[in-house]
Amino acid sequence: MNELFGITNLPYGVYSVDGSAPRVGTRFGDHVVDLATLLDEPVFAQPSLNAFLAEGKQRWDDTRARLTEALGGAFPSSCAHPVDAVRLHLPFEVADYVDFYASEHHASNLGRLFRPDNPNPLLPNWKHLPVSYTGRAGSVVVSGTEVVRPCGQRMPPGAETPVFGPSTRLDIEAELGFVVGVGNPMGTPIGVGDADQHLFGAVLFNDWSARDIQAWEYVPLGPHLGKSFASTISPWVVPMAALGAARVNTPAQDPAVLPYLALDRPWGLDIEVEVEWNGEVISRPPYASMYWSPAQMLAHLTVNGAPTRTGDLFASGTISGPDPDQVGSLIERGGGFLEDGDEIVLRASAPGADGTRIGFGECRGRISKAHA
Repeated sequence: MNELFGITNLPYGVYSVDGSAPRVGTRFGDHVVDLATLLDEPVFAQPSLNAFLAEGKQRWDDTRARLTEALGGAFPSSCAHPVDAVRLHLPFEVADYVDFYASEHHASNLGRLFRPDNPNPLLPNWKHLPVSYTGRAGSVVVSGTEVVRPCGQRMPPGAETPVFGPSTRLDIEAELGFVVGVGNPMGTPIGVGDADQHLFGAVLFNDWSARDIQAWEYVPLGPHLGKSFASTISPWVVPMAALGAARVNTPAQDPAVLPYLALDRPWGLDIEVEVEWNGEVISRPPYASMYWSPAQMLAHLTVNGAPTRTGDLFASGTISGPDPDQVGSLIERGGGFLEDGDEIVLRASAPGADGTRIGFGECRGRISKAHA
């Protein structure tokens, strides 16, 4: 049995078998268990998690308790399918998508690259608020989906005018994504202490990035075509309820944050991420090093009264640690970008209850040639 998907994990996903209609299941060991059949719940006989997410935290907790009990004993074999025999789909319909920039190490690394003459690699606002941009929900795809090399404008070094063509500096960003189950109405922010009532779970997230397109377009309004062509998530949503043992303090936040971001104990997550490039592990970014917590990101996202909806997704930004072998993007490694045919795989695990470890599965994508 795959110990990363034991009784203390029980992530949610959407699967199909032999062309059947997609349904909700959980990963238990080396099997996918059909939840509509196991729990006699019609809400799981649907092609996405959204209807279940919208039911709220009490319902999530009650279902997890029932599921734990059912899988802790004998259950009908007709509910279970070998994981290798199923097709995994996008687990939820993405409503809106926001990408943050929550790693001090990553922001500092890029600041030194892009502003080498500035003694402070961080911009003045960085330690006062979780910086972010709004992305494109429609280009969020599930692990295993081909990523077509994007085309766009770029300014070659030494050139006086831009050129159009395929990106030559295609990069990755290893991140976590957080899934909103129950949103907030417009004009009513989510308090930093109320995140647990709204956040359902987490996924692995690869924010593919065309650095040459991004560098030319992002002044003054920020990323657009350099990011919007594809973002890949893992097929399993690990419930926040499974990540209780992984909660740790964030790094010390200095200067003190404004009251709407203040918690007695700003919590991060002790999640170990692994980045594989063409079969070779090149980095192990530690999520525990992230400066801003998921609760602070959600509070900032809504503090101006912006609404969130079931299926909203916000990502952490690149996860990078203090060491060279802990960076979450290729640009931070000092050279080398993705070629056609290259494949990136993200994996992650975290402490689970009772001394176990829980897994997130894979977030996999292969680069194909740009369209003519």
